Amino acid sequence: MVKINIDGKEIEADPSKTIIEVAGEAGISIPHFCWHPRLSVSGNCRMCLVEVEKSPKLAVACATKVTDGMVVHTENQRVIKAREAVMEFILINHPLDCPICDEAGECKLQDYSYKYSRGYSRFDDDKVRKPKRVELGPNVMLDAERCIMCSRCVRFTDEIASKPQLVFTQRGDRIELTTAPGEQLDNPYSMNVVELCPVGALTSRDFRFKARVWEMSATESICTGCARGCNTNVWVRNNEILRLTPRFNPDVNDYWMCDYGRLNTFKCVNSETRVKAPLLRRNGDLVEVGWEEVIAEVVNRLQSFNKMEVAGIGSPFRTNEDNYIFAKLIKNIIGTPHIDFLSYLEQGEEDDLLIRADKTPNSLGAREVGVFPNQNGLNFKQIIKAIESKFIKCLYLIDDRIPLTEEFTSALVKIDYLIIHATNINKLTAIADVVLPASTYAEMNGTFTNFQGRVQWIKPAVATVELDRSLDGMALSRLDKFGAPNDRWMKWNKRDARPTWRILSHVGSAINPKFRYNSAEEIFNEIASSVEAFRGLTYKKIGSRGVKIRQKVLANTKI
Repeated sequence: MVKINIDGKEIEADPSKTIIEVAGEAGISIPHFCWHPRLSVSGNCRMCLVEVEKSPKLAVACATKVTDGMVVHTENQRVIKAREAVMEFILINHPLDCPICDEAGECKLQDYSYKYSRGYSRFDDDKVRKPKRVELGPNVMLDAERCIMCSRCVRFTDEIASKPQLVFTQRGDRIELTTAPGEQLDNPYSMNVVELCPVGALTSRDFRFKARVWEMSATESICTGCARGCNTNVWVRNNEILRLTPRFNPDVNDYWMCDYGRLNTFKCVNSETRVKAPLLRRNGDLVEVGWEEVIAEVVNRLQSFNKMEVAGIGSPFRTNEDNYIFAKLIKNIIGTPHIDFLSYLEQGEEDDLLIRADKTPNSLGAREVGVFPNQNGLNFKQIIKAIESKFIKCLYLIDDRIPLTEEFTSALVKIDYLIIHATNINKLTAIADVVLPASTYAEMNGTFTNFQGRVQWIKPAVATVELDRSLDGMALSRLDKFGAPNDRWMKWNKRDARPTWRILSHVGSAINPKFRYNSAEEIFNEIASSVEAFRGLTYKKIGSRGVKIRQKVLANTKI
C-alpha cells in the first residue's frame, strides 16, 4: 500500500490502481468519457486530466498508476482550463440536438457541458456531417454525428462480449464508428453499448423516442429471463414498463445484462392479453366472475375430490413466497403429497458471461421452500401419467408457462378439473376450468433465489387494482407524481390481478381460517424461521444486492 494526497485528502491506496480508481473509492469524482472500470484503458478522451505535483504535464487519471507520496489536484484552475479546452474540442462538430436526443438527462456530455464548457463556440465553420439513423444491428441504432470516439463500445464488443463487431474508420474529424466488414452488432449483449455510450450516439431501437428519463420512475428489480437473476432497474411511465436497464451488482451480473432479458421479460406485463379478471368455465365457455365467487368455487371443487386425487404444480417463475404458500396449501391444508414443478435445466443456450441454460429465475428457491413430493408423493412426470390413468382428477397449477408438450396436452384434456394462476391468456388458459389472474414479477413484492443461491428482492414497479389497495404497494404514489393518471394509465390499471401468495391465502383461509397472510414480508419471515437455507434472513438484510444462502445447505440441494 502507498500513501497519496488527492485534493488535500490523505489516502492509503493499492499501487496497482490508477488515480481515477483511487479517487473514486475515496468519494472524489473525476470527470471522464472513455474510462470504464471493466474495460481496458484507452486514455483517448483526455477529460480526466489532473495535476500531479512535480510533473511537468497534466496526467491522464485513468492511465496513471498511483505512487507513494503522490500529490494530486483534480479541481484547480490549471485542470479546469484543460477540461474546458477538451470540451470545446469535443463540441466542435457535436450536433445541438439535446431537445430530441434519447440520452438527454443521462448524458455525460450534457452534464459536463454545464460544468466545464465555455457556453459558446469560437469555430465558425460548418460542422462535419456524418450518417444518422444507422441500424448497426437488430437492437441498436447509431447517430454518428453524436459519437465522441470514446471507444467504449468497441472495447466492450471485443473484451466483454468477445465479438469484435465494431470498429472506427477514416481519420481525423472524419472518423466514424461502424460495424466490421461482413458483421452487424448482433451479439447477445449488444444493447449494453447503449448504457456504455456517454452520449446519445448509440440508442435502443426498442425504446427510441418513447419517453424522457425524467418522465419515468425507476424501480430496483430482478431479470426473470434465466437463473442468473441479473439486477435491473424497471423504468415506468403511465403504469407501463418502457425499458429495463442493468443495475450494478458485482456478485451477480456486474454492469451487464443480455438482450433477451431486456426485451423479452417485460412485454408480457404490458400485453393486451393479460388476464384482467377471474375466469370460470360455464357451459363450455370462460366467463368473468368476481373474486369471492371464484374462490368459493375453487374451494368447493378442491374439497369435492379425495385428497389423493389432487396434485399441485409449483413454479420456478414464481417467488419464494408464492411457492412456500403453495407447498403449505397442497401438503398441509389440502393434504395431498403430490406436488412438484417442471425443471427447465438445460432447456436453452448458456455462455461463460451471464446467460444460463436454466431459463427460470427461481428453480433453486422453489425446491428449498418445499415444492417437491412428500414420501409416497408423485413427481412431475408421475403426475402426468397419473392424470392419464385417471388417478389424479384435479390439478392445481400456479405456472402458466409450462410448455404444452404432446404428452402434457394429452393428459390435461383428460383431467376432471384444472385450476391455474395465469398472467396472460394462452393455450393453457384455454383448456382450464378456472383461471385466476396473477400479478407479474413487476407488480409485487417477493424474493427469488438464483442458481448461485443468492436470495434477491423484487419490488412493485407498476400497479394493478389489487396493488392500489394493498398496504405493501408503493407504486401508485410514484406513478402519479408527474400529474393525474391519463386514459392510457387507466387502461393498464384495470388489471385486477393479485399476487399468487395472496390468492393462495384466500383459498387456504376459506378451508382453514388460520391460513391467512397479509403481506409477502410476513411470509418471508415465516420462511426464514422454518426453512434452514433462509434462516435469519429479512428483507432488510437482503437489501438491493441480495444475500447468499449458506454453502453447506446449498451443496445438499438437489434440483
